[in-house]
Amino acid sequence: MEINAYSEDYLENAQKNLGNMLDYAVYSMDLNLEKFYEMFLVSDVSKQFEIGNPAYIAGKNGCELAKEVLMQVGKTVPQKAEEMYLDKSPEYWTGWALAYYQWYRGVRFSRIQKAVSVTEVYGMYETMHEADIMKFVTVMDEKLKAFYHETNLKRMRENAGYSQRQLAEESGVPIRQIQLFEQRRRDINKTQLETAWKLARALACRIEDLVEFE
Repeated sequence: MEINAYSEDYLENAQKNLGNMLDYAVYSMDLNLEKFYEMFLVSDVSKQFEIGNPAYIAGKNGCELAKEVLMQVGKTVPQKAEEMYLDKSPEYWTGWALAYYQWYRGVRFSRIQKAVSVTEVYGMYETMHEADIMKFVTVMDEKLKAFYHETNLKRMRENAGYSQRQLAEESGVPIRQIQLFEQRRRDINKTQLETAWKLARALACRIEDLVEFE
């Protein structure tokens, strides 16, 4: 069960735009990377990126996205020329890599940030920017798995206020199967899509929210 955030057709544009957004915010708007990224997370721009809204991941350039983030959080937008440089910065790579990981795993940007801050990703630039992107994915998976000790299924179940038995009754998925998923003795990533859909429907979440970091 491989779940990507949106069609791969938009991925290249999404990576370029998120990279250019961070580059423009830091170098043209003179904003702190961490502070700007926190604004991005609370803005609707991040939510539209996560669902692959073409108007955001392809219809706007990085400069326009940076300005919209500031407008949405009530900040003054500096009147700076829209410039995107051919010589790509570490900030650009940071956005480029985060866009790929968010797409590949279908995980929310805010959930990534809790485990691995944008500053920490930026710090990976020297060792990662020339490596295959899947090496970055592997490193990020390890970091998120170490940070989130419980399975996503257990976290979502407890957030919903269900016991395992209640979730089984609500979803129609056998309680033993739920137990095996939560004990990591069965891989929820490899379960049938129908099973994942039943659990997600009962928990009022997305299937992507149940997927584990490998």
